[in-house]
Amino acid sequence: MRYYNIAILGATGAVGQTMLRVLEERNFPVDEIRLLASPKSAGQELEYMGVKYKVQAVSPEAFEGIDIALFSAGGSRSKEWAPVAVEKGAVVIDNSSAFRMDDDVPLVVPEVNPEDVKWHKGIIANPNCSTIQMVVAINPIHRAKKIKNVFVSTYQAVSGAGATAIKDLEEETKAYFEGKYYYPEALPAHIAFNVIPHIDVFLDNDYTKEEMKMVNETRKIMHAPDIKVSPTCVRVPVFYGHSETVVIETEEPVTPEEAREILRSAPGVIVEDDPSNNVYPMPIDVAGKDEVFVGRIRKDFIFENGLSMWVVADNLRKGAATNAVQIAELLVEYELI
Repeated sequence: MRYYNIAILGATGAVGQTMLRVLEERNFPVDEIRLLASPKSAGQELEYMGVKYKVQAVSPEAFEGIDIALFSAGGSRSKEWAPVAVEKGAVVIDNSSAFRMDDDVPLVVPEVNPEDVKWHKGIIANPNCSTIQMVVAINPIHRAKKIKNVFVSTYQAVSGAGATAIKDLEEETKAYFEGKYYYPEALPAHIAFNVIPHIDVFLDNDYTKEEMKMVNETRKIMHAPDIKVSPTCVRVPVFYGHSETVVIETEEPVTPEEAREILRSAPGVIVEDDPSNNVYPMPIDVAGKDEVFVGRIRKDFIFENGLSMWVVADNLRKGAATNAVQIAELLVEYELI
């Protein structure tokens, strides 16, 4: 069995550290692990397989001999360092939005379009967290009944906005009960005891960039250029786990019972759907898990061929780190490295 040299850029961040844990948990065949970050984070120590490794400052030399580079350092860093890593011989799996809509870069969710990794030219893009969990849930139904329209409202955890947003929720909650004031650092408004219908920047069409990611990425991943997606993305006071209300309209009728059967046999999906006994997925239960959980599957009242469902997943794992490692596993399976 061959083993591979792996680099993680952004290793000290929440997603980077989760990538490290997922590689270990899934027994990825790692020969050498190289942890990279900005110079200010260099020297920190992280543990992998019981051994502590020092984080190195990213440099061209840091990618020498690397087979797969997992990037989770933001779009500007990806633009700067991905071409360098590719030139050094690595395949880059990038978690930022920098390359997602490039025509020559595959955008991959392994349960949906695994074959797309085969046409990579050195860079493979990891989709947006909210897009990943939605397409894992709706693509099996799309294959059976063909989806025309998708209406989605997201309830996204603060961890999706980074460590400072987690701190915002912690400190604002504490300040509230102490009768003090805390000014949020990462989010556009107070998040404790609140919801914010604003993720990423607003665009000229009054949708946010986060919302348009769901529109455009869904079409690319599912190879469905005609599918229509209407999203509203909302930040909620939850630490880990994104939830989504998803309404689909299909060309052919699909009953809730048919949808449950389709999803029970779908890869990466767990159906938890018994509302009479209060059984449905919630982020507090899904945190730390790699699957996409679906519940509250029911006939929609508006569309003749409409179906409503509730979709939950851990945004740091399936929404980011786990999906990236699964892509790396496809590279090994297809003997592309």
